[in-house]
Amino acid sequence: MSDLPRIGFLGVGAMGNPMVRSLLSAGYPVTAYDTARERLDSIALFGATPASAGWEAVMNADVVCASLPSSDAFVEVAETVLLPGVREGQVVIDFGTTTPPETRRIAERLAAKGVSLVEAPLSGGEAGAQKAKLRTFGGGDRAAFERVRPILIAVGGEENLVYCGPTGAGQIAKGVNQLAMGLGAAAYLEAVAFGVRAGVDPSVLVEAVGAEGAEPWRTMVARMAKAADEGRAHEMGVKFRELPYFLREAEEAGLPLPLTRALYDFCDSGQWVVIDDNRPAPSFWWELVRGRD
Repeated sequence: MSDLPRIGFLGVGAMGNPMVRSLLSAGYPVTAYDTARERLDSIALFGATPASAGWEAVMNADVVCASLPSSDAFVEVAETVLLPGVREGQVVIDFGTTTPPETRRIAERLAAKGVSLVEAPLSGGEAGAQKAKLRTFGGGDRAAFERVRPILIAVGGEENLVYCGPTGAGQIAKGVNQLAMGLGAAAYLEAVAFGVRAGVDPSVLVEAVGAEGAEPWRTMVARMAKAADEGRAHEMGVKFRELPYFLREAEEAGLPLPLTRALYDFCDSGQWVVIDDNRPAPSFWWELVRGRD
């Protein structure tokens, strides 16, 4: 019988499935739950025990992990499954990206029941999860973080596992990660859209302005101009779905995020016609070139 802690895992989709497989490979006993039966059947083939309901995965675990698609999804599961079902001494790990104020609120309510919340949002996507090579932004009680460090290493590796600070710090560090990617992509898309709408072919912009392997900004221009030339620019995401998470934190803390606010408001009026980070979202590119023949 394994001496490793028993893990309850909620959410075995694009990220959760390979994460559970990594935990099983490391020897952890995992009871998994997902609302999609086919996902449970898939992960059961690798040795996970499927639960009939979320509470079953929670009650049988020493550590409960959640890999859910949005902040709202985690909050709902926290309020309907975790808070009613946890017991003193357990640790909950939130692998998703959750707005920091909600992270703090849920952490306080769990703490009142003797349960620690460790936030561990990830960067690296499905490919990183499959290789167990992810950036992990840890936050919460330091002792609880150290207690589950081996689990975090099994899921994402040790190289880019960082404890960022008390509750909320991990989500804020993930926010820096997301805003840097989203705002950066938006800036280069806007620059290329200006040239294209003004009549310059995107293939010319690749050659004239962009340059692979040169200064990072020229590489990014080349990447976006190539995407435009190949008809793929509308697929370039700007992290739209997660921008409100960090706008809320900034507003509550009185911190200005003028570029993030402008980007979100500009996209928010558009139709949700593309997939950004596995979720429907407006296309920043299409909003930029809307009305062009």
